[in-house]
Amino acid sequence: MKSLFPLIPYLKKQKYKLITGTIFVIISIALQSIYPLVIGNGIDAISKGDTSFSYLNYGLLSVGLILVGGIFLFLTRRTIIVASREIENDLRRDFFDHLQKLPKAFYDKISTGDLMAHATNDINNIRNFLGPGIMYSIQTLLRTVVTLTIMFSIAFKLSLIALIPLPLISFFVYKVMKSVYGRSQRVQEAFSGLTTKVQENFSGIRVMKSYVREDSEIADFNIISADYQKKNLSLARIQAYAFPMMFLLTGLSIIIVIYFGGVDVINGKLTIGNVTEFIVYLGQLTFPMIAFGWVINLVQRAAPSMERLMKIRNIEPDIKDNDVTNSNIKNSEVLGTVEFKDVSFKYPDTENYVLKNINLKIAKGSSLGIIGHTGCGKSTLINLIPRIYDTTDGKILFDGNDIKEIPLEVLRTSVGVVPQESFLFSDSIENNIGYSADTIDESNLERSSQLAGLYKDVNLFPDKFKTVIGERGVTLSGGQKQRTSIARAIYKTPKILILDDSLSAVDTNTEEEILQGLKEVMKDRTTIIISHRISTLKNLDNIIVLESAKIKEQGTHDELLAKNGIYYNIHIKQLLEEEIEEM
Repeated sequence: MKSLFPLIPYLKKQKYKLITGTIFVIISIALQSIYPLVIGNGIDAISKGDTSFSYLNYGLLSVGLILVGGIFLFLTRRTIIVASREIENDLRRDFFDHLQKLPKAFYDKISTGDLMAHATNDINNIRNFLGPGIMYSIQTLLRTVVTLTIMFSIAFKLSLIALIPLPLISFFVYKVMKSVYGRSQRVQEAFSGLTTKVQENFSGIRVMKSYVREDSEIADFNIISADYQKKNLSLARIQAYAFPMMFLLTGLSIIIVIYFGGVDVINGKLTIGNVTEFIVYLGQLTFPMIAFGWVINLVQRAAPSMERLMKIRNIEPDIKDNDVTNSNIKNSEVLGTVEFKDVSFKYPDTENYVLKNINLKIAKGSSLGIIGHTGCGKSTLINLIPRIYDTTDGKILFDGNDIKEIPLEVLRTSVGVVPQESFLFSDSIENNIGYSADTIDESNLERSSQLAGLYKDVNLFPDKFKTVIGERGVTLSGGQKQRTSIARAIYKTPKILILDDSLSAVDTNTEEEILQGLKEVMKDRTTIIISHRISTLKNLDNIIVLESAKIKEQGTHDELLAKNGIYYNIHIKQLLEEEIEEM
């Protein structure tokens, strides 16, 4: 139960609804506890031939009590259940907000499926405890106390005998729900596997068709689907067994009341009305007995769910605004000079340095090219600039200020990154390009797409910029995706523009066209371009060659060629490749 303590602030926020709901529960139970007595008195009056109070009046009074009690029961759900839904919303919002603040290193370790399970199943388990769990706990406690008090006041001995089977219902429900929960978990796991299989197939439909693997994939799907069906049937069997057993135990209590109560009626100890009251009260006790076992099960589900949720909520983001953050630095004051001072970096839980003793200064408005073999640390280097990761050793300066002194919002607003793998949202082209703004500036939209070499392609689409692209931009070609990402970064008008091998999916002619467009963008703007093609970098102000985590060579295109080193060898190799392609 300690794991549920973090819910207290959320409960306090909804305290007025919860208190009001509890009052409604008390009124509802009070009214519903009176009507069995009215029915009993009415039956006794009929058996005695007493017409001093009309039989119709007994009936109307009973119906009125049930009706008004039902209204208050409805109001109970309108308060407590609504409060639980609002807490659920608050939990999910806070969880999502916290996830936005966690660093990339966190997402490198946990799968999207796990996060989705936390945001859906775990929060739903907590909501069930807060809503039905709290409501039925209050109802069960009050109804049990009130009903037992009335029953024992009518006939103590008969009450003891009649109640013998009822605790078995609670125990039975607890055991059944425990079994149901385990089987439900297995069903959820099977369903997760099923949806993962379907998602992978649809995402990789082109690969599947090109390798003619349709029959194989259908066979694999059928196996997974059959397993899902089997686990669902296993769950259905235990559920089908549960309800008849509950009714059997309830019916047993009623049979006991009729038998022993009938004997007492014959002996003149009880009236027929009293026996009728007992039967109605037993009916009212049945659900609390079921609810008791159910509530225990809800707590058992909610507690571990809350633990899993809080395990993530308690993770403090390593990259955040800290005490030394200079809040006086405004976005407009970030000029664009970036300096690396003895910067080294290694990924968490690893021993090997990806970057080692990097010293580099990129002046405001200048351009830097980065080249090197795969895995030499090019992308890692540029990921340190917007603080996707923090340096392990050394520091990075922005216009002379330590990067950690700059508020994250200001820093990341000042940096525009086009990643190696273009990610696009399943939305319109204009919303993808204008993602950095709340409203779309049409002139900036057109200009950005023109500079990125995308404008001509967009005009070929039926809906132009309103064209909705598929999931992750699946309806666009690789080159169109990259150009859309470039347009998105240009639209943002950042002080520092970073292109991480963002022209790899376009041909050399298109690349030249985009580079011409970028010349205008690069004016008075710090630009960093990573590329495997020397043709992309040759006109930049400075070029560095990374190898074995260090800067091995640095200079302009001509200076690097004159060194006859790594850069020169790459250049010669690419010239040979171009000649072979032409031949």
